[in-house]
Amino acid sequence: MPERARAIRTAVPALVASGLLLTACGTTPKPDAPAAGAAPRKTTAPAPAAEAAATLGGSGTACALPVSFALAEGWEPKAVKDPENPEFAALTRQGPAVVRCEVDAKPAGNIGYLRVWTAPKGPARAALEGFVRAEKGSSAVTYRETKAGALPATEATYTVQDKEERAFAVATPKGTVIVHLGGLDTEEHRAMLPAYELARTTTKTP
Repeated sequence: MPERARAIRTAVPALVASGLLLTACGTTPKPDAPAAGAAPRKTTAPAPAAEAAATLGGSGTACALPVSFALAEGWEPKAVKDPENPEFAALTRQGPAVVRCEVDAKPAGNIGYLRVWTAPKGPARAALEGFVRAEKGSSAVTYRETKAGALPATEATYTVQDKEERAFAVATPKGTVIVHLGGLDTEEHRAMLPAYELARTTTKTP
């Protein structure tokens, strides 16, 4: 689990945390056939889509947010108390964003979380770029324009110390919202992608 996640869980009481083809004589060699009796190569099947079990962000939910989205079964949200406290700024701020809510995946069987951050009003991409740059060790960053529900959004995929990370950002009248998926390692990250995609595809303004 990233150091930031460990620190937040302990310091903030209410925060839970191309292949190269070789040619010879103008021909391209065919792939080697598998040896007789050899077992076929195993491939990792994509995780099934997550089904909505609750909603986060709207009136009466665990976290008051500028957007709402669906949560997968077992994911438990908890609001971050007093995130503006300067005493915890190093833990609750990342670039232009302040963490507002953490959704824990452990009850659903994964070691990770969705964290919801807010930033001042402005372009979603600018806020997301500042957020990713502020993550120590971030590299191999790719941005793409996409949708979060029906809302225009920017998504970033990147690595932090060789571990995959992903986040999307949307601009709203109440400021920019960044939803970040973190996990113990890349395997956990990929296992939680259906819950992240459920959140992204169901995002809307309340």
